[in-house]
Amino acid sequence: MGSKVLLVGMGAREHAIAWKLRQSPRVDEIFIAPGNAGTAMVGTNLPVQPKDIDGLVKAAKAHGVDFYLATMDDPQPLGLVDRLTAEGILCYGPTQAAARLESSKEWSKAFMVRHGIRTAAARAFSNYREACAYVESLNDAPCVVKGSGLAAGKGVIVCNGTRDALEALDIAMVRRDFGSAGDTVLVEQRLYGWETSCHAFCDGKTAVMMPFSSDYKRAQDGDKGLNTGGVGVYSPSKLVTADMVEQTRREVVERTMQGMIEEGAPFNGTLYPGLMVSADGTYVIEYNARFGDPETQALMMRLETDLFEVCHAAAQQRLHEIDVRWRTDAAVGVVLCSAGYPATYKLGYVIRGLDAVDPDVQVFHAGTKDDDRGVVTNGGRVLTVVATGPTVEAARAKAYDNVHRIEFTDAYYRKDIALV
Repeated sequence: MGSKVLLVGMGAREHAIAWKLRQSPRVDEIFIAPGNAGTAMVGTNLPVQPKDIDGLVKAAKAHGVDFYLATMDDPQPLGLVDRLTAEGILCYGPTQAAARLESSKEWSKAFMVRHGIRTAAARAFSNYREACAYVESLNDAPCVVKGSGLAAGKGVIVCNGTRDALEALDIAMVRRDFGSAGDTVLVEQRLYGWETSCHAFCDGKTAVMMPFSSDYKRAQDGDKGLNTGGVGVYSPSKLVTADMVEQTRREVVERTMQGMIEEGAPFNGTLYPGLMVSADGTYVIEYNARFGDPETQALMMRLETDLFEVCHAAAQQRLHEIDVRWRTDAAVGVVLCSAGYPATYKLGYVIRGLDAVDPDVQVFHAGTKDDDRGVVTNGGRVLTVVATGPTVEAARAKAYDNVHRIEFTDAYYRKDIALV
């Protein structure tokens, strides 16, 4: 008898993971809370929100779930893994204590300093006036202002000088655009270079790195516009060298795993440090304690090994037994958004052309839902179209060819994804 798996979230990441799990002979049922129109095609959506921990535990028990695979950020800092484990449900994902790597940038910054993991210098502030005074003391130096808590990947403002930084502090601490994530802010040294994303499967002792990928955070071409949750991705990252992979494994991933053991909170789940590669080396920008979005959409297209086998073994501290294999083909994902994202945008537009996509191209749903007209838009990031090919260039051409076949009112997407 196969496993009954619970996923929590409503993004293209959850659709991609559910799609991959559906290929496993060891999985019988997949439940996604709350899911979207895409996840409904490969599993059963449940009307429970990601922060409703009591509701999630109740639903898991009611549906006989025996395995939880953590994908998004919200549930783990609220203790979902701890609660499900107490109910006898096996979990791949960090405990509430281990999830602090992502849920508190203040804590994770101090963790990196304690364990010799290279990161930008930063100061944390809970008092608005003290933060402003510190910014004014920087003599107009560029900096980065970050909300310490979870802000769906959007709680970061890059500042060119004092005026920008004071405005960022007003946004985070006075206007509270980041909600409770802005209760404490970090004012951080601005790093220069290029970013890449590193993911690793972790079982508390062992880590197995995934291929590097590069995502696109800014809403508009040329890396302009507002910061988003991510509007495009390609893998493998073309600028990453074998030496860089080995250095990241040794100096970031392994030090993090050992550090968490020493902190009394071994890390189980997907570790995703965002990296900045500068002229003087590689820095950790921040940690994520879950799968990235849109990186996951590309990675699932490249993963050869049964995803359930990998995550189930990791949950039992048996990751060393699994040979995790990847396709050599590149993958490129382009996110179709509602115009205006990540600010204001309209919902409820019919999506056309989904049946015109090539059979070897995947369209992973995010902000979608079914109504009596068909599949309609229901969020800022609507779809991720992912294609593979022998090169990044070939995958890019195929992805955009298929993007052009999909239409909905106010559709917007960047035209420069993977143009490297």
